[in-house]
Amino acid sequence: MSDAGSKPSGKSVAWQGAVLLVALAGIGLRVVPWAGFQRLGFDEGLYRNYVAELIQVGVPNYPDIAEHFVAVQEKLPGAVLPPTRFLYIFSAYLWHGVSGAGPLVALHHVSTLFSILLLLVAGVFAWRLGGHVFGLAVLALMAFAPTQIHMAQHALIDGFFAFWATLSLWFLWENLRRPSDWRWEAAYTVVLALAVLTKENAAFMFFGLVVLLGVNRWTKFGRITPRLLLLTTAGPLLGLVMLIWLCGSVTTFVRIYQLLVGKASVLPYAIATGDGPWYRYLVDLLLVSPLILLLALGGLFRLRWANKPALYLLVFLAGTYLVMCNVRYGMNLRYTNMWDMPLRYLAATCLVTLTQSVGRFRGAILVGSVVFLCLFDLRQYYIFFVQHDLYELVTGGLLRALLILK
Repeated sequence: MSDAGSKPSGKSVAWQGAVLLVALAGIGLRVVPWAGFQRLGFDEGLYRNYVAELIQVGVPNYPDIAEHFVAVQEKLPGAVLPPTRFLYIFSAYLWHGVSGAGPLVALHHVSTLFSILLLLVAGVFAWRLGGHVFGLAVLALMAFAPTQIHMAQHALIDGFFAFWATLSLWFLWENLRRPSDWRWEAAYTVVLALAVLTKENAAFMFFGLVVLLGVNRWTKFGRITPRLLLLTTAGPLLGLVMLIWLCGSVTTFVRIYQLLVGKASVLPYAIATGDGPWYRYLVDLLLVSPLILLLALGGLFRLRWANKPALYLLVFLAGTYLVMCNVRYGMNLRYTNMWDMPLRYLAATCLVTLTQSVGRFRGAILVGSVVFLCLFDLRQYYIFFVQHDLYELVTGGLLRALLILK
C-alpha cells in the first residue's frame, strides 16, 4: 500500500487492474445467457410456484403455503421441495416487487446476483486469508468455476446457499482471529440465521463449523470466547425460530421435515442418481474440475501445520464431507458449491508451493498456471452445460458428456 497522498505504485495499479478484469470476466460469464439447457427444470418449476403463491398471498400468510405443502405432500409418493427454503423464495419475491419480473425470471436473477456476490466474497475471503496473491488467484479460479457459472444460469438455490455458507466460514475465521469484535460477531450470527432460512443443507455447514471449533484446541486457528460459542448456537436457533413462525406452528414445521425425509428416501429419481460410495463426490469433482481437485489433493502432501488458512479450509471440507457422503440417496454435485472456494484456495496453495524454487520467473509461471486452469475449467463448462445441455449434475450425465459412457 502506498503512503497517504502519494501515487500508487505500478505493481499496485497492475494488481487492481487484474482484479477488475477478472471480476468483469466472471460477471460476464454469469450474466450472459449461454447455457444449452433452456427448458424449465423440475426444481425451477417448484420454486416458481412458491414465488407465485407468495406474490398472491403475501408474507403474513406464509403459514398457508406451508400448510398447503403438507396437504399436498401427504398424497404424493415422493418428496418435493419444501417451502422452508424461505430466503431464496422471499428474495425472488422482493426482486419481483422491485423490478416487476415474473416469478421464474426473478428467481433466475437472484441466482445470478448471488453467484456474482459469491465470486466477490471468495476473492476477499482469500485475500484476508493469504494476501493479494491468493485473493487474485482464487478470484480468477472462482470466476471460471463450471458449477458456479451453472448456478448463475438457472433458477437454482445451491449457489445462493453457497454464498451464505462461504460467508459463515469467513466470519468464523474473523471471529477466531479477532475475538470479541462485536461487528464480526453480529455479522456471523445474522449470516448463520440466514443460512438456516435458506436450505436444510445448513446442517452440513453447521457441522463443519462445529468441527472447526472442536479442533481449535490443537490447530490454534484463533481464540474461542464463550460469547462466540453462544452466538454459534444462537444464530441457527434464531433461523429455526423464524422458520417455525413462518410455518405457523411447531407441528407444521416438524411435519414438513418428516415428510421430506421420509419421502425423499423412496423417490425413484433420488434412488437412481443420489446414491453411491463414500468417494462419490470425489469422482464427480474429478469429472467436472479434475485439475483443481488434483492440485488441492496434491497440496495436502506438502501442507505445513503453520499454514493455518489452508488447514482451516481443509478441516471444513473434511467435516462437511463426512456428513454429506453418508446421506443415503442424497448426494448431488450441486450441494458441493460451498466447497468451491476452499478447493480453489488449496489448489492455489499447491501452485504457490510448486513455484517457490523457480526464481525470477515464478510470477509469470504462477500467472500462466492460473490462466491455464481458468481456460480448462471454461472448456469443462462448455462441454457439460453448452455442448451436452446438462441441467442435473449426476454422475451418469457427467460421464456421458465426457464420452466415458456412450
